[in-house]
Amino acid sequence: MNSAAAARPFGLRDKIGYAFGDFGNDFTFILSSTFMMLFYTNVMGISSTAVGVLMMASRFLDAFTDVTMGRLIDRARPTEEGRFRPWLKRMCGPVAIASFLIYQSGLAGMPYWFKLVWMTVTYILWGSVFYTAVNIPYGSMASAISGAPRHRAELSVWRTVGATLAGLAIGFGTPLFAYVTAENGAQILSGPRMTLIAGLFSIAAVVCYLLCFHLTRERVETPPSKGKQAAFSAMVKSVGSDRALLGIILAAILLLLAMLGMGGMAGYMFPIYYQKPAGQSAATLLGSLVVLGVCVPFAVPLAERFGKKEVSIAACLFGAVCYGVCWWARPQSVWAYVGYYTAAYMGLGFFNTLVWAMITDVIDNAQVREGVRRDGTIYAVYSFARKVGQALSSGMVGWLLGAIGYSQAVQYDPWAHPQVMDGMFSLSCLIPVAGLTAVAVVLWLVYPLNKERVRANARKLAGGQQENHN
Repeated sequence: MNSAAAARPFGLRDKIGYAFGDFGNDFTFILSSTFMMLFYTNVMGISSTAVGVLMMASRFLDAFTDVTMGRLIDRARPTEEGRFRPWLKRMCGPVAIASFLIYQSGLAGMPYWFKLVWMTVTYILWGSVFYTAVNIPYGSMASAISGAPRHRAELSVWRTVGATLAGLAIGFGTPLFAYVTAENGAQILSGPRMTLIAGLFSIAAVVCYLLCFHLTRERVETPPSKGKQAAFSAMVKSVGSDRALLGIILAAILLLLAMLGMGGMAGYMFPIYYQKPAGQSAATLLGSLVVLGVCVPFAVPLAERFGKKEVSIAACLFGAVCYGVCWWARPQSVWAYVGYYTAAYMGLGFFNTLVWAMITDVIDNAQVREGVRRDGTIYAVYSFARKVGQALSSGMVGWLLGAIGYSQAVQYDPWAHPQVMDGMFSLSCLIPVAGLTAVAVVLWLVYPLNKERVRANARKLAGGQQENHN
């Protein structure tokens, strides 16, 4: 790739551009993980169990689409625009359109079977086809923007900035606009308003993807994979023996169980349990400010001093303790619950800020161990693990809500169903307690890339690159 050597030096423009990429991703992803189940249960009249089964099944379909996309990237010849960046331009339109089609409230009066088919087809097209085709290249691109470990950590931080801003736009703005008040004072999700919101977010996603494409550059040459490098079966066999990859996969699954469990339950807790949709907006705003004001500026310095693994373990345990205290205290005030949510989100935010740099550490570690580099394939395996976490969290929330007796009728008179309300509160606290505790245990016992080993790998790879140039 001749343009790699001539590319301008890594700088703020790349970091801002990379942030826009996850901004675009999360305009559709966070909308789906936070509001899709709520939309289909409360507007379309589909059971929470059916929505959860779809989310889980479609994510397992990604076992094929993610891996196929990763191999396609690894084997393709780089263009003048790079190996990864062109996919942002190619797929931004399809992923945005598919996301918008999911939230068509005008179909609420159609037969139940039709709504099931519509939900299934549009959701699979969005998540398993088009989102995969843009997200795998975007995630893999970090290792091509710069080879320096600190630059990659900074890209991980800026990716978190983009995701946080998207979460702020969706989590703060949507609850304020999407609900209407019924005659008895109950807060009801408006289908037409959700359709409009989905359309606006889809347009915003396209704009963000294009900004990412134009602001970033690829500098690290990654020649096409051949022979042994292209054999994914060898990669699968190595997962069991590669503790770093196995550890980050398990941690990713458990992180998503905690994070999306929090987000999924928030859509029920604030407007239904507390009857305060504004509480969800406040929690999103404060959580975003904590990430931007605490996690983003301090994550890299703390990781440089103590190590990414070490900081992430401490942060996840802090978040678990916060929600454990909330479950014990059982606050009656929505604003007290917002406080617990915000404190726990800070703990989760540190790990979520550093995790994208940790996957580049895993890629480097695999190259040191095996002598070959598989950015796209390893990222595809990691992305699939995250989607398993998404699937399990969506299925888990749907099944657990069904188990406590939640139905579409509950939103119209919530406290006529006290057992459902009690179960809802317990789920909102215990899901993140279990998930964050498990993340810390996996990072401690399984994931081996502590501060010293990451630095040793970086020195080995830097020495190898100097030998190649000589």
